[in-house]
Amino acid sequence: MSAGISFPEALAAWAAAAPAPERDCTLPVPELLKIFHPDHRAGGMVTLAAGASAGTACPVELAALLQSDALLEDVDLAGTHILDADVLILGGGGAGCVAALAAARAGARVLIAAKLRLGDGNTVMAEGGIQAAIGAEDSLQRHFEDTLRAGHFAADKAVVAALVEDGPDAIRWLIQQGMSFDLTDERQRMGGTLLRKKPGGATAARLLSYRDFTGLEMMRALREAVLLQPGIAVLDRHPAVELLTDDRGRCGGAVLQDLGRGRLVLARAGATVLATGGAGRLHLAGFPTSNHYGATADGLVLAYRAGARLREMDSFQYHPTGIAWPGHLEGMLVSEAARSAGARLINGRGERFVAELAPRDVVASAMLREMVEGRGIVRDGQLGLFLDTPSLEREQPGILQKRLQTLSHLAHRAGIDPAGEPFMVRPTLHYQNGGVAIDSRARTSLPGLLAAGEVTGGLHGRNRMMGNALLELVVFGRRAGAMAAVDARQERPRNLGLNHLAGWRRGLLAAGLGLEGKGPLLFPSYGNITAAALKGRAA
Repeated sequence: MSAGISFPEALAAWAAAAPAPERDCTLPVPELLKIFHPDHRAGGMVTLAAGASAGTACPVELAALLQSDALLEDVDLAGTHILDADVLILGGGGAGCVAALAAARAGARVLIAAKLRLGDGNTVMAEGGIQAAIGAEDSLQRHFEDTLRAGHFAADKAVVAALVEDGPDAIRWLIQQGMSFDLTDERQRMGGTLLRKKPGGATAARLLSYRDFTGLEMMRALREAVLLQPGIAVLDRHPAVELLTDDRGRCGGAVLQDLGRGRLVLARAGATVLATGGAGRLHLAGFPTSNHYGATADGLVLAYRAGARLREMDSFQYHPTGIAWPGHLEGMLVSEAARSAGARLINGRGERFVAELAPRDVVASAMLREMVEGRGIVRDGQLGLFLDTPSLEREQPGILQKRLQTLSHLAHRAGIDPAGEPFMVRPTLHYQNGGVAIDSRARTSLPGLLAAGEVTGGLHGRNRMMGNALLELVVFGRRAGAMAAVDARQERPRNLGLNHLAGWRRGLLAAGLGLEGKGPLLFPSYGNITAAALKGRAA
C-alpha cells in the first residue's frame, strides 16, 4: 500500500472538518470491488483440481487444505473408544447448540463434539445484531430482496426464502430460550417494543440487538438451554479429524480427537450435523482476522473429502472496522452498531468517502482504496482510517456508554477516549460467504450429513448482510437438528469406517497433487499443535 498521512496531521484534519461531509465515490461499485476487494487480488485464487467441486476457484491457502490427504489410516481406528448417538453435532457454537436443542426436543439422543469448549466460537463475538422482518413497514419480501441484492444475486433463492420466512419465529424462539433484546423504552421490560435499527444494505429497519454484544447474549441463552436440556451430551475439546462413511457413501459420524487424553474417539450416529464455522484463522491475503482461534476450515476439509459439494469458495467478507491501532488489538472489531448509530468513516484528509451503511464489501473496498491511494493514516507503523466516534457522542450524548458498551471497553484497552479521539480501523477478514452447499432443509449433497452456520454455502452469495449470520445459525440450526432427528430414525449407516479415503486419494493422485499435504489443520500454524502431533503423543 502507498504511504499514508501521519497521525498528527490526520487528527488535525479530522478536528477541522468534524463532522465531515460525505464525498462522492468516483468509482462504480463493480469497478471498485474488482480493483480493491481482496477476493480479486492477483494470484490469490487457484482452481480446485480434485473433488466434487473441481474446476471452481478457491483461495490458495484454503485450496491446499481442501486438497490435502487425511491425517488417519484405517489401522488408526483399531481399538479406539466408541460412542453412539442418534445425532452427532460437530461444533459447539451457536449453530451447533441450536441444532442440538432442535434434535433433542424431537426425541433424538444427541452428542455435541466441540473443538474448544461449548460456546467458544464466532457467535459470542457477533456484536451488531440479528435481522428479522418484524416491523409494520417491513416485509419478508423486502428482506428476501435485500439479501439477494447484497449477495450480488448469487445466492440460492430457496435457501434465502427459508431464512426470511423463519425469521420472525426465530426471534420468538430466542426470547423463549431467555435471550434479551433492546427495547424502545428500557423502563418497560415486560411491555416494551423491540428496538429496530437499519443494517447496512437494507431497505428497512429490521436489525434487533442487545447493546453491542448481541452474539454474547445469544450464546449465553443457548448454552444454558443446552446444559439444561435432557438428551444432550457434550464433549469439550474434541475436534473432528475425519468423517465416518459406510459402504454406500453415507456419513455415519466422525472420528474425534480427544485433546485432553491424546486419543481418538469414534462417534457413530444416524445423522451428523456440521456446525464447525469458518476459515478466518487461515489469514487469507495476509489479513488480520476477527475469528476465534479454532476457525481453520476443518468442516470444509472433512466434508469435501467425503464427497460434499462446495460453492462460492472464492468469496470472503472483510469487516470494515477491525482495529488498526494499537497493533496488539489488530483484528478485533468495532461493531457495525457504531456505524448503524451514525459513526462516520474519515480518511487522513478529514474527508468522509463512503456511505457507511452500504453493503460491507463496498465499504471495505472503499476503505482499501483510500489506503492504497495514500489517504490512509499512519500511526506507529500501522495503517488505517478514522471511525469518528467523538462526533457520534456529541450528536447523541451518552450513546457510547449506554448502547455501545463493547466499543467503550475496547477503547479502554486501546488507551483512548472514544468521546475525544477517533478509533483507527481497517478491513479485517471476518466471514466465509460460501461453504458446504445446503438446500432449504439444511441437507448437504453427502447423504447423512446436514450443515448449519458459517460452514454452509448458498445463503449469502458473494456478500453477507450484517445480521443475517445470527439469523442463519438459528433458522438452519433448527432445520438441521429437526431433519437430523428424522434421518436418525431411518436405516442406520452400516460397515462404518474411512471408506471414502481410497477414492479421494486416487483422485488426488490423478490430479497430480500427491499425498504429502495433510489436513485438517485444527489450529493455526502459530499455535504449534496439530492432530498428527497429538496422535503421535497418544501412541
